[in-house]
Amino acid sequence: MLKNLVLFSLLFGLVVNGKRPHSTIHVDPSASSSSSNFTTIQSAIDSVPSNNSHWVCISIKHAIYKEKVTIPVDKQYIYLKGDGNKRASIVWGSSGSINSCPTFTSYADNIKVENLNFVNSYNYPPKKSGARRIKQAVAAMVTGDRTAFYHCNFSGVQDTLLDAMGRHYFKHCIIEGAIDFIFGAGQSIFEECRIVVNVGSSMGAGNIGCITAQGRSGANDSNAFVFKNCNVTGNGKAILGRPWRGYATVIFFNSSLSDIILPQGWDSWFYSGYVDQLTFAEVNCYGPGSNTSNRVAWEAQLSQEMAEYFTSSNFIDADKWISKQPH
Repeated sequence: MLKNLVLFSLLFGLVVNGKRPHSTIHVDPSASSSSSNFTTIQSAIDSVPSNNSHWVCISIKHAIYKEKVTIPVDKQYIYLKGDGNKRASIVWGSSGSINSCPTFTSYADNIKVENLNFVNSYNYPPKKSGARRIKQAVAAMVTGDRTAFYHCNFSGVQDTLLDAMGRHYFKHCIIEGAIDFIFGAGQSIFEECRIVVNVGSSMGAGNIGCITAQGRSGANDSNAFVFKNCNVTGNGKAILGRPWRGYATVIFFNSSLSDIILPQGWDSWFYSGYVDQLTFAEVNCYGPGSNTSNRVAWEAQLSQEMAEYFTSSNFIDADKWISKQPH
């Protein structure tokens, strides 16, 4: 009877001193499987009850996990946490459809991820010779709402991070790629992240990379990519973004731009006749790639009010959900 009460408390989060504790299960590839220990990340996720409504921490031991990992839509309130000082890595090498090739896919709302690496190894790490033909090869796809990533790495070449939809927050993350490697229609803030362009090694000399391909499709949509206090670096040459959809919105705010950024800054791609619908902007950026004197003529000039709107935590309603995540 006592054992059952303890289990109930862990799984369903009895409130103690005004705080709601979360249960913890462990992933260790060298451990024997038990009710609280799993050898794969997916099996640990599968053990979380459907329609879960209380936080469950999945503590992941440092190792390389060669598996595709999916958080289904009915497994909310999962906290994936790499255990220890070194990040555990989830690695898979698949290309093709952006919906089927991701190494990691999160469909559920209310997810927190910390201290993990996500790698699509299809053509990563980049090779100067003998590499596979570059294709879409997504390292992570996020479609759920209220999802946050801290101290995570996303590694790939083309379409590394599919920030598909929902309100998301990325902090102290590293995102690496060459072509459209941060794309989708997420309503997201990337804060103090390192954006690494890897064009020279991935594609060869003379090719041009692209960091973002944002997918806002309507004038009244709320989604946008906001890069706040970030560091853009790498090798080769690249533009900051091009529109995946006709109302694409990307803002780089108070960020360091290295000399890999081409003077034009942006490209209109398939929307050359609709550049007045695009909102591509740089505010208070610095570094050798931040000179805007030769940017495309249609780069947006944001008012102070609009800049404050996009860069405030209120843009993703952070105060309503990030403070409620487990720590």
